[in-house]
Amino acid sequence: MIYWLIQIAFSYFCTVGFGVLTNVPRRALNGCGITGMIGWCVFLLMRQNDFGIGSSNFIAAFLIGIFSIYFSRYKKMPVIIFSIPSIVPLVPGGPAYQAVREFVLGNSSNGFQYVVIVILTSGAIAAAFMLTSLVENIVLQWQQKYKNPSKGRG
Repeated sequence: MIYWLIQIAFSYFCTVGFGVLTNVPRRALNGCGITGMIGWCVFLLMRQNDFGIGSSNFIAAFLIGIFSIYFSRYKKMPVIIFSIPSIVPLVPGGPAYQAVREFVLGNSSNGFQYVVIVILTSGAIAAAFMLTSLVENIVLQWQQKYKNPSKGRG
């Protein structure tokens, strides 16, 4: 229980702190923190249940994208204000550091293992954001089609 409280608190404050550093408007900071916290908790839950690093990052980043869209609509602000700070807990900074360290120490095989982790993580995050954007576009088109049905007929 204490473990989860620490994870929740630190993921929230990490996201809000990065938002402050990148000059996110004050009224968006809480939304950023909630979004980052949800993404990190989903990532941890999936990793604890033996999901791979790629799929865990993909699902967590997809949810971050969905919540970023929600908060952007709710606060009437651009999506990027919420998505960039919220993705910070998932960024593979540790494995990237380890890869460089292993290469400097001459352990190329270990370095390449960390590089693969960085590529998988980064690719999963990018793919999830692309899918989020695609889903958003489909939903918006569907909403417009059913709001104004005569527009679709010729």
